[in-house]
Amino acid sequence: MPTIERANPITLDVKAVADDGAFEGYASVFDVEDLGRDVVKAGAFARSLKARPAAKVKLLRGHDMSAPIGVWTELREDSKGLYAKGRLVLETVLGRETHALMKAGALDGLSIGFRTVRDTIDRKKGVRLLEEVDLVEVSIVTLAMNPAATIT
Repeated sequence: MPTIERANPITLDVKAVADDGAFEGYASVFDVEDLGRDVVKAGAFARSLKARPAAKVKLLRGHDMSAPIGVWTELREDSKGLYAKGRLVLETVLGRETHALMKAGALDGLSIGFRTVRDTIDRKKGVRLLEEVDLVEVSIVTLAMNPAATIT
């Protein structure tokens, strides 16, 4: 089984978490080096999003494939990055717990889980440029790796 890589967590603004569990923001920001030394390039998600619509990309807690916590209602690339809009399933224990922790500010990050399709290494800068990825999941996580991306 191929390894799923994780990169580009973002910080959530807890005021943006609605009482019904809806939230939105950026799961990835283009052309920003994250703490893992990855840089996602514009267009990296395009093919994947055509093949796998938002509802088929898993919304997980902490990249745990056994811990789905909601559904993505919209995922799309824009000039800034990968815009994400989702809803926690509050009828589940983990969904309610995640919602409470997000509202309290204890969980404030997003992170993408993907398979690399095409990348290059910028040896001068010492970073990996992600040119095309297969997006598998986006997780709510505790720590943000990419502070440049924020909820709208």
